[in-house]
Amino acid sequence: MQDEAGTTLTPSDPIDSRPASATARGRSGLYAVLGFFALVTLVADQASKIWALDTLEPGVAKPFIGQWIQLHLIRNSGAAFSLGNSMTWVLTILSVLIVAAILASLRRITTGAWAATIGLLLGGAAGNLVDRVFRAPGLFRGHVVDFLDYFGLFIGNVADIAIVVAAGLVVILSFRSPHPGDKGEPTAYRSDDD
Repeated sequence: MQDEAGTTLTPSDPIDSRPASATARGRSGLYAVLGFFALVTLVADQASKIWALDTLEPGVAKPFIGQWIQLHLIRNSGAAFSLGNSMTWVLTILSVLIVAAILASLRRITTGAWAATIGLLLGGAAGNLVDRVFRAPGLFRGHVVDFLDYFGLFIGNVADIAIVVAAGLVVILSFRSPHPGDKGEPTAYRSDDD
């Protein structure tokens, strides 16, 4: 097998023969997209929580979008649907592991859509992790600030919205390209057996 220049490829030669500087520029652009979405999500989440703490009365629901979405401030020591209320420290460790796993997978991202999606996920996970680490009642035992009440079924925050949107995008993008690093093209390395 040969590349575009006619050079014979061996099993260890990458199909992508772009100069390393072009690949590095592309990767840094993807990291910039990911960082932008993560930072905007984290800042929006923390700013909205500060606003909620300063403005809303705990436990009192106020209509926001009719009766469908209300502003209802609570401090959640558990996970989604207030599960695991007595396990805050376990949820903090789990959050740290999730953020670490996201950071460890960054090298696999090769498209802007995946970078934005993983940025939303990272920003959302980091937003709730900041609460668990730094908010009352204490270091690494903090309660997450939730204030968006959906139909009276559950109460969440901006970080939760970002995580849910990212999960939906992961499903959609997985149908388009099964892996964050797969653009639907042949694998980066080929053997003579292919």
